[in-house]
Order: sequence, then C-alpha cells, then structure tokens
Amino acid sequence: MSTARLFFDPRLAIGPVNRRVFGSFVEHLGRAVYDGIYEPGHPSADERGFRTDVMELVTELGVSAVRYPGGNFVSGFRWEDSVGPRDERPTRLDLAWHSTESNEIGLHEFASWLESVGSELMLAVNLGTRGTLEALDLLEYSNRESGSALADRRIANGRTEAFDVRMWCLGNEMDGPWQLGHRSADDYGKLAAQTARAMRMFDPALEVVVCGSSSRHMPTFGEWERVVLSHSYDDVDYISCHAYYEEKNGDLGSFLASAVDMDAFIESVVATIDHVKAVKGSDHVVNISFDEWNVWYNDRFENVDKITGAQNWPVAPRLLEDSYSVADAVVVGNLLISLLKRADRVTSASLAQLVNVIAPIMTEPGGIAWRQTTFFPFALTSALAAGSALATRVESDSYDTETYGRVPVVDAATTFDEATGRTSVFVVNRSQSETVSLAFDLTGLGAVTDARAQTLTDDDAYAANTLADPERVAMCPNDTLVLADAAGSIDLPPVSWTVITLQTAP
Repeated sequence: MSTARLFFDPRLAIGPVNRRVFGSFVEHLGRAVYDGIYEPGHPSADERGFRTDVMELVTELGVSAVRYPGGNFVSGFRWEDSVGPRDERPTRLDLAWHSTESNEIGLHEFASWLESVGSELMLAVNLGTRGTLEALDLLEYSNRESGSALADRRIANGRTEAFDVRMWCLGNEMDGPWQLGHRSADDYGKLAAQTARAMRMFDPALEVVVCGSSSRHMPTFGEWERVVLSHSYDDVDYISCHAYYEEKNGDLGSFLASAVDMDAFIESVVATIDHVKAVKGSDHVVNISFDEWNVWYNDRFENVDKITGAQNWPVAPRLLEDSYSVADAVVVGNLLISLLKRADRVTSASLAQLVNVIAPIMTEPGGIAWRQTTFFPFALTSALAAGSALATRVESDSYDTETYGRVPVVDAATTFDEATGRTSVFVVNRSQSETVSLAFDLTGLGAVTDARAQTLTDDDAYAANTLADPERVAMCPNDTLVLADAAGSIDLPPVSWTVITLQTAP
C-alpha cells in the first residue's frame, strides 16, 4: 500500500463555488430529447409527454443550468420553427447529425421542463448560418414582457411571462471546420462582438459567452482565443472551453490522467484572457464557461455510427449512446476536481450531455431509466461542493503515462461551506493496482462532529450499469475513514473516486 498526504485550510480560499458549474447540456441530437426527456407514450409520462422517471433522476443529479439547443445543431437551427402551434411547425433536416427534426419540442416546452426539474435555461444562438438580427429577435421573444411584436407573439403562443434568460452563448464551436458557418477567428470575433453589443442594448445585465476553442488540441488553439477576445473582450463575460476524453489503444493509465489535460487547458485560457485584458488596459473580468466536457468515445462515432446518405435522415436515431464504466466515472470525478481547483475563473460549466447522448442518465423506450456510473460523482459533487473551493495540495507517488508524462497518483479538491460548517474532500486514486492510504490534517477545522466517506470503485474497472443490470455499480460507504488527534486517514482503492464530508459547527 502506498501513502499520500492531503493539505487544506478553510482560511485559504481560491474562490466561491458557483452553482452554474454543475450545469449540463441538452442538444437536439439522437435520443436526448425524443425518447429521452420526452416520450408521450411512456407509462411515466406526464400530461405534457415528459418522462417523470427521467425528471426525478435529473433532479437527483443536481443540474443547475442547461445549455440548449446545441451544440452543432444550433448552427443550422431556425428558432422560429420551435414555437407556435405544434401542428404548424415545420419538419427540418438537421445537417449536423444527419437526422430529421420535427420541432415537436421547442423553446416553450423545454423551458417548461426545466422549471419542473429546477434548472436554469442557458440559450445558444445561431451564429453559424444566421446572425445578429436573428439573435435579437430570439432575445426579444424570450425576455421582453409585452408590448412588442415578438413579445406579443410569445404571449399568443401561450407564455404570458417572459422566459428571462440570463445567459446567452454566441454560437457553438465556430473554430471547427465541421461547423455550419465555420469562419476565422477574426471574422467570428467581429460578428460575436457586434451581436453581444446589440444584445446588451436590449439588456446590459445579460451574461454573454463567446466561443473559445473546441479543443486544446485544435491547430488554432490559443491564437483563436486571443483574436476573438481582442474583438469582444469588453462585450462578453465568458469564453467557452470544450474538452472530451476517451481511453485509446488500451492505455488506461493515460486515460485516468485526463484531468492533467483539462488543468493545462484551463491555465492556458486564463493566461490568454489575462493577456488580452492587460493589452486593452481593461478593468473587466472575463471568466471561463467550460460548457462542454465529458468522456466521449468519439472514435466509435466517427468510425461506426456516423449517419450518411442523401435520402437517409432518421428521427431520433441511437447516436453517441456510450456505456460508461467505473474508470469513466473516475475520470469524470477527476474532471470535476479540475473545475473546482479553478473556481475563481471557471464559474460556469456544462456536462455534455444529460440523457442518452454521452449521458449520465439512460432510458429505454417504454422501459426503465437508469443511472450510468458517471451519474454518481456528478450528483455528489453537485450536492456537497458548496461555499468556497480551498487551495489544496497533495503529496503522492507518481506514475509514467504515454500521453502526459509523469503524473501524480492522487488528485483532490476541497470545499468549505462556512454557512453549514461542512468541508467536502473529493479525491481520486489513479493507480490501477495499489490502494493508497491518504492522511490529512484537521487542525484548521476545529472539532469535527461527523465524518463520512463514500467511494466509487469495483474490482473490474470496466464494470458498467446497463439495461440488463442497471444497478451493477453504485457508491459504497468507505469504512476505512478514521479521525483521531486532529488528523484523519482513509484508504483509497485502485481506480476510485471518493468523497469525504467533515462536519463542524457553522
């Protein structure tokens, strides 16, 4: 058994934990919407056709906000298609995912669903095939109370109160050649700045997200951020980051260290943001919206599942339905640790996606809904990470990886909620073979009145929850947690994610 030490102090805060970090993402893609959140013939469906079993799981997951309706889908989307009487909505071809879109679920229906699960709506506008005017029209339709053509149209369509959307994304992955309307950083930056300024003429308090790179490994990464922000810096509040990870060529060691890449991604973007700020002499602060992140086995989609054919446009096909293992869940838990470690600058994030499509929640048409392994670290981090993220240091052994070089075996983040007196420690053991005995000091906390730990692990790192065995993997109490003489220790099994909660007087 190897050993490690964890150091934290409630007096050393990085920044507040923003609830928007526990957001998610729903795109009109595959079975995310149709046969996912919406299945009118399902036994659990409510009067609107939404599956209540899915709603219960989304509520349990603790999703704070949902980015909608895309994603690549948004760059070909005409928002007007998704409002008004359903029998008058046009059926369209979605070029992004080579599917048919009925527009049966649109802005009104999705906003109603979000209200039922207690999540905030985060809207993306189409800057791929459309532009500033269409964004302004959607803004007026959504946020003007009454007394204008588009606000009155919303009222006529059944929604008296404004949607009052506060956070707006200016397009999606505009650096990507796969994106409808893909353009250079210079061209996109000018359009994004123009659109942001126009939207703020309607409401200066809107929060606006400009597109950053769709991956740290894009050839334009870094320069894209610099150029886009040089045009838009004082007009936006966030720049987006997107990152997906998968195990390749059986290299589990590198995969378990995926958060090393996310850490570097965040640090690079922060440096670029602050460079532009310094060059402009601005007092304005731009933060990061990490509004797409997850484990995604994209190679499988590109090589096996991609839909083609000029006459082949299926409705709600099974796309990107990855089945997640314990190892995948440990990586997701570690990526959440990375987001918490930069809580001062990552103040919004969206797990991509929510239901069926690379998702923590899966459904079977007419059948059950179940939690994937990745559900657990997200739900518990959302529930327990509150207050401030603390400066956290870990001393542990390291191991060699093919992709990232030498990396620590143990990674961790800590939060402290002064209002409740709760300290939460989130920690991963990346070792594939060794249990790690983790020791930590409690002198900065005061008297601990309650201490608990839960761990996600399995003898088989590739164990998964499936339709046939939906409860194969779950969180388990970790009874190795011991507190004595203002110190604590716990054993971390190989390939595991653990959360420790320490309760003190508020």
